[in-house]
Amino acid sequence: MDIAICTLGCKVNQAETRAMERELLGRGHRLVDFDGPADAYIINTCTVTAVSDKKCRNIIRRARKAAPDGVVAVCGCYAQTDPEAVGALGADLVSGSAGRMAFLDRLEELLRARGEQVIAVDSAMLRREFERLPAGEMEGRTRAMLKVEDGCVNFCSYCIIPYVRGPVRSLPLAEAAAEARRLAAEGCREVVLTGIEISSWGRDLNTGEGLMDLIEAVCAAAPGLRVRLGSLEPRTITEDFCRRAAALPNLCPHFHLSLQSGCDATLARMNRKYDTSRYYESVKLLWDHFQDPGITTDLITGFPGETEEEFAQTLAFVEKCAFTAMHVFPYSRRPGTPAADMPGQVPKGEKEDRARRAIALGEELERRWLESQAGRVLPVLFEEEKDGLWQGHTPHYALVRAQGENLHNRLMDVKITGVEGETLMGAVMGG
Repeated sequence: MDIAICTLGCKVNQAETRAMERELLGRGHRLVDFDGPADAYIINTCTVTAVSDKKCRNIIRRARKAAPDGVVAVCGCYAQTDPEAVGALGADLVSGSAGRMAFLDRLEELLRARGEQVIAVDSAMLRREFERLPAGEMEGRTRAMLKVEDGCVNFCSYCIIPYVRGPVRSLPLAEAAAEARRLAAEGCREVVLTGIEISSWGRDLNTGEGLMDLIEAVCAAAPGLRVRLGSLEPRTITEDFCRRAAALPNLCPHFHLSLQSGCDATLARMNRKYDTSRYYESVKLLWDHFQDPGITTDLITGFPGETEEEFAQTLAFVEKCAFTAMHVFPYSRRPGTPAADMPGQVPKGEKEDRARRAIALGEELERRWLESQAGRVLPVLFEEEKDGLWQGHTPHYALVRAQGENLHNRLMDVKITGVEGETLMGAVMGG
């Protein structure tokens, strides 16, 4: 059958979609473009904000309209949160944020013989086992995502995800190392360790092992594979973590530490588990142990109760941290979370104005960091040719473009010659 997939949301959703793609191909199906004709349309949904929910609903409606006789199958976090609403939009199959292989089994049953609508959603908070999915990349891709953890128990006041994904579950260390070896043997050059909250990896296994043990095992299992980390909880960064991480030659020195606010009072309302002092300690540790590390972050503007003075504190703290890149989001009221009912909801226009100001600062900091790379020779993993130039990423996750031939999936030294927008321009050494 011809099957099209649309994925919304985070890298975990992307990893789970790629596992489904791999499985579908193994079962003899064909993957086709989502905007074209298909026998079935899979929508892997996100529910991190109310805006995400709206996007999911629009895509489900679009698929239903485009394929009145096809199968529309919806899975993921929005389907987990509100399966009845998804069903009311005309989905033939509704599953949640787990059980991906069973979801595909049910999809095949509907493809063979259309029957009644199927809604099969479990209780996320009762999950205790890590769902093992095939890791890897489709042909033509260079970077694989290895999902090593699921679930979260931090319960930040703005976030619905702990209720949708359930408690922490981890892929055992030996299995993660074996997956890394397999990916390297298949020709993969880089793997991203991803999860809902990878800093909590191992908490459920009761082996005494933590995230750094996992990272060391994966790096040792596939020494020719670049290993990149997903988003980290700031308190993960300790002296011991940095000392051990800096000793791993194939670990990419790119660290995404979610900040959300640079004001201690706002962080407390968010129920984050650190203050700005502890966060900055992590930044300093990374600077001390790595040469010019890439440190990126997320920021929420206009959180309930945030005053102009508190936002000014955030901007000052952001500049102090000198991030290499930032993702900025105006606060989106998410029903079902404590923050949705907090007093002091900031007007939409003010939230968006603060987001624009934060984005402008982030762009300035990114420009400074990119310009500081001029003249350096950096290893670049090339991914694709676009507009006559090859492009790929440095270990710090900076995008580089350069002239060359047949560079796909090749790791090459590149001398950085300048900056164009958010991209480093370079010349391949010896090329």
